[in-house]
Amino acid sequence: MDAVDKLRKQMLPFAALLGIDFVSAGPECVVAEMTVREDLCTRPAVLHGGAVMALADTLGAVATFLNLPKGAGTTTIESKTNFISAAPVGARVVGETTPLHRGRRTMVWQTRIATKEGRLVAVVIQTQLVLPPPTA
Repeated sequence: MDAVDKLRKQMLPFAALLGIDFVSAGPECVVAEMTVREDLCTRPAVLHGGAVMALADTLGAVATFLNLPKGAGTTTIESKTNFISAAPVGARVVGETTPLHRGRRTMVWQTRIATKEGRLVAVVIQTQLVLPPPTA
């Protein structure tokens, strides 16, 4: 079973709520898609900024998880979003996360979110804290 199959089988509840569909997942890059549904929109019927950020946060967390040492965990400690253009209801957006830094204590990821047609919606840079495995 590859990483994408594992993610689909153990889908994170919030990712499932958003309708995130993982396309590929590895230590160097995570790609997922999401349909812009009406209940994820603001007015006028475009993807809410919080939904954009939630997609990016999910991808950054998954990417970090795929790079963690055994037993370690992660949590987001910083996120910055530049909104570029709107994604209308019905559109399919694609998020692609790549590493800027993968250290022992933190990892920094850049996520580009665009429409399926290639129009850039947002760029998100986030920092994930690496939580050491619990001690006995």
